[in-house]
Order: sequence, then C-alpha cells, then structure tokens
Amino acid sequence: MTTETPSKRYHHGSLPEALLAAAEAVLLRDGIPGLGLRAIAREAGVSHTAPKHHFGDMTGLVSELAAVGFRHLTEAMRTAAPEIVDTHERRNAIARAYVHFANDNAAMFGLMFRNDMIDMRRPALHTAAREAMRVMAAIIGGRPETQGEASGSLGKAEAMQITAAWGYVHGLAILLIDQRLGGVLQAAPGFESPIDLVDATLRDARFGFEAGKPSEKKA
Repeated sequence: MTTETPSKRYHHGSLPEALLAAAEAVLLRDGIPGLGLRAIAREAGVSHTAPKHHFGDMTGLVSELAAVGFRHLTEAMRTAAPEIVDTHERRNAIARAYVHFANDNAAMFGLMFRNDMIDMRRPALHTAAREAMRVMAAIIGGRPETQGEASGSLGKAEAMQITAAWGYVHGLAILLIDQRLGGVLQAAPGFESPIDLVDATLRDARFGFEAGKPSEKKA
C-alpha cells in the first residue's frame, strides 16, 4: 500500500486526471450527495480553486466524470463476449455486462443518468455516451460494429428493437440498484441474491427480438 500523498502523485500536468480520480473516489465513498468541488479538491490534496480552474464549474467536472463512467461501460460491454458467435448468447452476455456494471458501480451509474447534474452537450460526455449506445445498438440490431460514428440511420423497426431492449436491461439495472427485488427473492427462495435472480432472468430472456427483425408496417 503506497503512502504517497495526493499532491506528490498528481503533477507534471496530470491535475485534471487527478481531480477526476479524486471525484470518483469521493463518489464511491460518499455517493452523489457527497460530491462537491471542495470535497474533490481535498481528496486530491490541491487548492479548492483547482477544480473550477480546470473544469469551469461542478457541472463541467461531474460531466467529465460521467464520461469516464460511460467509457467503462462501453469497455465492459465490448469485452463481455468477444468470441461468442451465437447471436442470442452474445446479446445476453452484453445485457449481463450492462446490469453487472450498474450493480458494481451504483453511484457512478446513477450519476451517468442524472440530467439535473450533468450536461450531455459537453463534448467528452456526448461522445462517450454515444459510443456506449453505438456498441449496444450494433449488438442488438445485428449490425457489424465499426469504430467511430454509427453508419447509416435506424429504421423504425430497428429503433423500436433497441428501445425495447435497452428499456428492459436498464430497468433490471435500476431494480438492482434500488434494491427492489427482495420481495421476489422471499417469494421464490431458489435464488441466492438479487444479481443471481437477474442473471437467471437474462439467460431466459428473449428481449422481444429473437424472431428476427420485424418488418416495418406500411402507413
């Protein structure tokens, strides 16, 4: 275990990264209510003016922090099933990666969707969130994943597929974070924990899109 102080660790132009690391530490320890510019500065061992100097305001800092969260989520989904060929199994692996990320990083996941605290127009956050959705859309919609911007536009049917699947998986993630599955576990004691219940649910799930791409109805 290192005894190096934050002020010694964070130098040579790395202060913005150090502040983000400090913000993540505060978020993990104290939750969203504990986030504040002074608290983050104390955690980093720097002047209380440093966060404002580098990020402008609290919205700027937490938006950059949320971008870090979206990048971690993207990586978790992308690496969940790199060698799985079966479409159903691959989709379920990605879904499990999503809910496990949420369950293991509840405070960060909550911040990533707090529109009252973050600004999705910030370039880093906009790009990171878009990349996470692009990875999910490529898998759900059956498209080959390409780097950068998503190619082409979504048809109505594909948009509905993605919306329904995302809503399903995100809803399970929120049930886990809010600890709302206790009653189900009591009524059905065959599961060891809420995440065990959700994993079993996802293994059996079809997300409403396993029958292939539905044809779009003509007006």
